[in-house]
Amino acid sequence: MKTLAALLFSLCLAAAQTPPAQTPPAAAQPAPAQQSNAPETEARDAGITFQSRVNLVLVPVVVRDKNGKPIANLTQKDFKLFDKGKPQSIMKFSVEHAGARTITKIQQLDRTPDEKAADEKDPGVTVADHYSIWLFDDVATKFGEWVYVRNAATTAISKLTPSDRVAINTTSGTVTLDFTADQELLRQTLARINPKPVRTGIQDCPDISYYMADLIVNKNDTMATSAATAEANSCPGASGIAQQAAAEVTRAAQMELTDGDRETRLDIFGLKDAVRRLSGMPGQRSVVFSSPGFLVLDQHRPEFTAVLEDAIKRNVTIGALDARGLYTSMPDISRRSVNIQAEIAKRQYESAAQMENSATLGELADGTGGNHFQNSNDINKGFELLATTPEVYYILGFSPQNLKLDGSYHTLKVSLVTPAGMNVKARRGYFAPRKLSSADDQAKEEISEALFSREEMRDIPVELHTQFYKTSDVKAHLVLLARVDVKKLKFRKQDGRNANEVVVVTGLFDKNGRYLQGVSKLLTMRLKEDTLEKRVTTGITVRSDFEVTSGTYIVRLVVRDAEGQTMTAQNGALDIP
Repeated sequence: MKTLAALLFSLCLAAAQTPPAQTPPAAAQPAPAQQSNAPETEARDAGITFQSRVNLVLVPVVVRDKNGKPIANLTQKDFKLFDKGKPQSIMKFSVEHAGARTITKIQQLDRTPDEKAADEKDPGVTVADHYSIWLFDDVATKFGEWVYVRNAATTAISKLTPSDRVAINTTSGTVTLDFTADQELLRQTLARINPKPVRTGIQDCPDISYYMADLIVNKNDTMATSAATAEANSCPGASGIAQQAAAEVTRAAQMELTDGDRETRLDIFGLKDAVRRLSGMPGQRSVVFSSPGFLVLDQHRPEFTAVLEDAIKRNVTIGALDARGLYTSMPDISRRSVNIQAEIAKRQYESAAQMENSATLGELADGTGGNHFQNSNDINKGFELLATTPEVYYILGFSPQNLKLDGSYHTLKVSLVTPAGMNVKARRGYFAPRKLSSADDQAKEEISEALFSREEMRDIPVELHTQFYKTSDVKAHLVLLARVDVKKLKFRKQDGRNANEVVVVTGLFDKNGRYLQGVSKLLTMRLKEDTLEKRVTTGITVRSDFEVTSGTYIVRLVVRDAEGQTMTAQNGALDIP
């Protein structure tokens, strides 16, 4: 699958910035002759610089009653929102309902009356609204744990709805499946997954865990070193020489640290890749991460934090399923007949490691507004909880005031004015930016987010029409015509003309929401007064051409003007026979 950067590159959104407007000449200096003959409109493939809109932090919220049923009749006045304990004004509010949505067909030009009548009866194309990646930690999950997880995932497949599209990833990278609604294909893919541990071998004695290895090698912890050394002296064939025992502990700890680091990096990369893949999908985005948990050491913290930041920024929810089920953290002194005191100390470290593993899963879920299912053997219930979307949820948006550019984490709290026993599940926080993005970068990001969304905005009236002709039995040349209503645009006076720049981005997606191709047009307008009067009536049409094959396509049109800072984003569907 192409990276999102490649997608945006193909849309020409990373093109050079529009040159700044020329400073009007002084009165004593006549304007250059070419200005009076300059074209009034010009459409070209290019990027554009916009002033940024007010940045909103979006907070998805699910409210359930005491029986776990989502509540759908709340209004903006029912919610309270806090950023680091300070109340915030809710600037955006919407009620979202899960489920497949129908996108109407784009009107084709040159249709006969009978064809137009048939078009009006066409119900449109039903498309998905929830995209989820099931990420399985096959490098850390034991075979006995995996059997229960696979059975739970297989059961959850039969409960998917027409609004769901699921992809499958593994942290080892050996098994992947792109987004699909094919339940049999999902089952076949699950059957191909088996645990693939990265450990080079099991060190029977001394048996040093990744948690202990970090304490011994990275933190020079004397208690952990003493416990491991005592075990080494009790190992079969031990020489009893202190220096040899210490060397054996160092060797075993280094080996375990190398394997553990690799395992953690695979987990982090798997999460990073899942968030990246989801960022280019429309609708709700979630990761179902099944894992026994993993340790995030100091050297891994920047990469782990970056995954959280990206997931929060891209509105990707991570739900974490503890694959260990109900586990015990009590020391098991019967596991090996070695130094009992050393074994008790080691089991205490093991208990601490299990809690750290669970804390990592909890941090992923809490940080992105997902659920963390743990300490239960009902893996089926846990997977279903994470894999299904609530019937209704709310989107709250606010604009942080006096935000410091320090990259700090801001805790969020959402509550109800009248709780009445209801449970509120919401995003737990967000990361402040470390620097202000340029206006050009902000504009490109705003357009990109609008393109890879299903939300419709109608700031600027736009009519979308299509034409196509077949170039072979399976190929066609597709033309999309966007007629922009000039009445809603704002213009600035420049050299006696009415100036504005409008970007028109058209993207093609398949029925499963996968991006295929797109075109970005920059419409530069320098209209004379009489021309503007005419354009108010006729509008301005921007043409985008595509080479396609037979099939059903979803069209996403985004129109953004620089002067009014307004935007239109709308959906359409079409069939190429």
